[in-house]
Formats: sequence, structure tokens, C-alpha cells
Amino acid sequence: QGANFEAVARDFSTCPSKSKGGDLGWFGSGKMVPEFERACSKMGVGGISDVVRSQFGYHIIKLTGKK
Repeated sequence: QGANFEAVARDFSTCPSKSKGGDLGWFGSGKMVPEFERACSKMGVGGISDVVRSQFGYHIIKLTGKK
């Protein structure tokens, strides 16, 4: 707890976004798997999710903004 999200993503993520600190960029509705989108829709900006499971594995999401 208290670790820098971006540094942890770079060190431990298996997603191609790890080189950008886990940043997936902006995405609209229907662009991510439903489990991921549901978690994001419940979050406030700056929030960090609980573990989210999808067909691609396990995710911890930090919501950095909404459009």
C-alpha cells in the first residue's frame, strides 16, 4: 500500500501498457471487456479498483480521468 501505481505497473504488469506505467489511454464504451468497463463505471477519478477478473486475467485499475 502507498506504492506508486505507475511504478508498480512497470515492474509487475504483463500488459503491453506496462511501458507506459499501465496507461491505456482514453477509451469509450464497448472498447473494453464488460468486467473492466463495469469496474471503471463505478469508480471516481483518482480511484483504484479492487482486483477485477476478466478473460484476459486479473486487473487493478487506476482511473485517471473521464470524458
